[in-house]
Amino acid sequence: MQGGAEVVSSAFAMTALVFGGLSAYVLITRKDMSFLGGFITAGFFVLLGATLASFFFQISGLQLAISAGFVLFSSVCILFQTSAIIHGGERNYIMATISLYVSIYNLFISLLQIFGIMSRDD
Repeated sequence: MQGGAEVVSSAFAMTALVFGGLSAYVLITRKDMSFLGGFITAGFFVLLGATLASFFFQISGLQLAISAGFVLFSSVCILFQTSAIIHGGERNYIMATISLYVSIYNLFISLLQIFGIMSRDD
Protein backbone atom coordinates (compact mmCIF):
# COMPACT_ATOMS: atom_id res chain seq x y z
CA MET A 1 0.00 0.00 0.00
CA GLN A 2 1.45 3.29 -1.01
CA GLY A 3 1.49 6.07 1.54
CA GLY A 4 0.95 3.63 4.41
CA ALA A 5 2.96 5.73 6.85
CA GLU A 6 1.00 8.83 5.87
CA VAL A 7 -2.30 7.01 6.38
CA VAL A 8 -1.27 5.81 9.84
CA SER A 9 0.08 9.18 10.92
CA SER A 10 -3.05 10.96 9.64
CA ALA A 11 -5.31 8.52 11.50
CA PHE A 12 -3.22 8.95 14.66
CA ALA A 13 -3.33 12.75 14.45
CA MET A 14 -7.08 12.79 13.80
CA THR A 15 -7.67 10.37 16.70
CA ALA A 16 -5.67 12.61 19.02
CA LEU A 17 -7.57 15.71 17.87
CA VAL A 18 -10.99 14.08 18.22
CA PHE A 19 -10.22 12.60 21.64
CA GLY A 20 -8.64 15.83 22.87
CA GLY A 21 -11.51 17.95 21.58
CA LEU A 22 -14.25 15.73 23.02
CA SER A 23 -12.52 15.40 26.38
CA ALA A 24 -11.91 19.15 26.55
CA TYR A 25 -15.58 19.79 25.75
CA VAL A 26 -16.72 17.56 28.61
CA LEU A 27 -14.12 19.00 31.01
CA ILE A 28 -14.90 22.63 30.20
CA THR A 29 -18.69 22.45 30.04
CA ARG A 30 -19.00 19.91 32.90
CA LYS A 31 -22.16 18.64 31.17
CA ASP A 32 -23.56 15.29 32.26
CA MET A 33 -23.62 13.08 29.18
CA SER A 34 -25.44 10.16 30.80
CA PHE A 35 -28.39 10.76 28.45
CA LEU A 36 -26.25 9.31 25.64
CA GLY A 37 -26.63 5.77 27.01
CA GLY A 38 -29.70 5.07 24.88
CA PHE A 39 -28.00 6.37 21.75
CA ILE A 40 -25.01 4.12 22.45
CA THR A 41 -27.25 1.07 22.80
CA ALA A 42 -29.17 1.86 19.61
CA GLY A 43 -25.97 2.68 17.73
CA PHE A 44 -24.42 -0.62 18.78
CA PHE A 45 -27.30 -2.63 17.34
CA VAL A 46 -27.43 -0.58 14.13
CA LEU A 47 -23.69 -1.06 13.59
CA LEU A 48 -23.94 -4.76 14.43
CA GLY A 49 -26.69 -5.16 11.82
CA ALA A 50 -24.73 -3.20 9.22
CA THR A 51 -21.60 -5.25 9.89
CA LEU A 52 -23.52 -8.52 9.53
CA ALA A 53 -25.14 -7.22 6.34
CA SER A 54 -21.72 -6.40 4.90
CA PHE A 55 -20.77 -10.09 5.17
CA PHE A 56 -23.70 -11.13 2.97
CA PHE A 57 -24.09 -8.17 0.61
CA GLN A 58 -21.06 -6.79 -1.17
CA ILE A 59 -22.25 -3.21 -1.57
CA SER A 60 -19.63 -0.70 -2.58
CA GLY A 61 -19.23 2.02 -0.02
CA LEU A 62 -20.78 -0.01 2.79
CA GLN A 63 -17.40 -0.52 4.49
CA LEU A 64 -16.82 3.23 4.35
CA ALA A 65 -20.26 3.90 5.83
CA ILE A 66 -19.69 1.35 8.60
CA SER A 67 -16.31 2.90 9.44
CA ALA A 68 -17.89 6.36 9.54
CA GLY A 69 -20.59 4.96 11.81
CA PHE A 70 -17.95 3.54 14.13
CA VAL A 71 -16.20 6.92 14.24
CA LEU A 72 -19.45 8.53 15.37
CA PHE A 73 -20.18 5.67 17.79
CA SER A 74 -16.70 5.82 19.34
CA SER A 75 -16.96 9.60 19.69
CA VAL A 76 -20.26 9.31 21.55
CA CYS A 77 -18.74 6.60 23.77
CA ILE A 78 -15.80 8.88 24.59
CA LEU A 79 -18.19 11.68 25.57
CA PHE A 80 -20.25 9.30 27.71
CA GLN A 81 -17.28 7.64 29.43
CA THR A 82 -15.38 10.86 30.09
CA SER A 83 -18.49 12.40 31.60
CA ALA A 84 -19.02 9.33 33.79
CA ILE A 85 -15.44 9.55 35.05
CA ILE A 86 -15.73 13.28 35.82
CA HIS A 87 -19.12 13.08 37.52
CA GLY A 88 -18.23 10.03 39.62
CA GLY A 89 -20.54 7.62 37.82
CA GLU A 90 -17.63 5.27 37.29
CA ARG A 91 -15.93 4.24 40.52
CA ASN A 92 -13.83 1.41 39.10
CA TYR A 93 -11.02 3.38 37.51
CA ILE A 94 -9.39 0.35 35.93
CA MET A 95 -12.59 -0.45 34.02
CA ALA A 96 -13.00 3.23 33.16
CA THR A 97 -9.49 3.32 31.74
CA ILE A 98 -9.99 0.12 29.76
CA SER A 99 -13.33 1.23 28.32
CA LEU A 100 -11.90 4.61 27.34
CA TYR A 101 -8.89 2.88 25.77
CA VAL A 102 -11.17 0.59 23.74
CA SER A 103 -13.13 3.60 22.46
CA ILE A 104 -9.92 5.37 21.44
CA TYR A 105 -8.67 2.19 19.76
CA ASN A 106 -11.94 1.76 17.84
CA LEU A 107 -11.80 5.41 16.78
CA PHE A 108 -8.23 4.97 15.51
CA ILE A 109 -8.98 1.75 13.62
CA SER A 110 -12.09 3.25 12.02
CA LEU A 111 -10.21 6.36 10.92
CA LEU A 112 -7.40 4.14 9.64
CA GLN A 113 -9.91 2.25 7.49
CA ILE A 114 -11.45 5.47 6.18
CA PHE A 115 -8.08 7.00 5.30
CA GLY A 116 -6.97 3.69 3.78
CA ILE A 117 -10.06 3.52 1.58
CA MET A 118 -9.66 7.15 0.53
CA SER A 119 -5.98 6.71 -0.38
CA ARG A 120 -6.57 3.80 -2.77
CA ASP A 121 -5.98 4.41 -6.44
CA ASP A 122 -8.48 1.85 -7.79
